[in-house]
Amino acid sequence: MAKCQITGKKPSFGHNVSHSKRRTRKVWRPNIQKVTILDEQGKPRQIKVCTSHLRTMYKTR
Repeated sequence: MAKCQITGKKPSFGHNVSHSKRRTRKVWRPNIQKVTILDEQGKPRQIKVCTSHLRTMYKTR
C-alpha cells in the first residue's frame, strides 16, 4: 500500500453500507502520483505525493 511521502496519508478502511444495512469491506485509497521535484541541493528527486498536497505545493510557489 502506497502512502504520501510528505503528509503520510495512507489508505483508510471501513464498510460500504447498503440501503438494507448490509456491510461489505471497503478501502479508500489516496490519489498517489509520482512526481519529480528539486531537493535542497537542486537535484531532481522522484517522490510519491497525494494530489491534494500536490495542489498545495503548486499554490505556494
